[in-house]
Amino acid sequence: MNYIKTLAFALFAFVILLAAKPKTPADDKQAVTQAVEKLRKAMIDPDKATLEALVTNELSYGHSGGNVEDKAAFVEALVSGASDFKTMDLTDQTITVVDNTALVRHKLSGETSNKGVAGQVKLAVLLVWVKQKGDWKLLARQAVKI
Repeated sequence: MNYIKTLAFALFAFVILLAAKPKTPADDKQAVTQAVEKLRKAMIDPDKATLEALVTNELSYGHSGGNVEDKAAFVEALVSGASDFKTMDLTDQTITVVDNTALVRHKLSGETSNKGVAGQVKLAVLLVWVKQKGDWKLLARQAVKI
């Protein structure tokens, strides 16, 4: 009888190990890709809770004009409409994951209406994401005009 219990336990443990396979670099890249897309959508249609959930408390958000915002200023600018993306297209994206940090580079083009003034942006962007409690969150961003 002990033999059957031991065998059943071993089989159960084996199944659990198979189900809990470790994340692969491809899994992390896919998760970062999804996080970038969530951020893109949240910047077009701002929601305070969504934006706050996507970024770290230590956020350093650098604009192409030299202005740097913390988390509160970044969220407020989008939610208030002071920074208003009407459209945002991301191209030429690359993602490099090192441990719990991901570097994302892409080109961003879009239409804006900052403080009610229509404009267009064309930027090269570097995003630094960190994995916190299993979720990828934006730690830093820097943009330059192209």
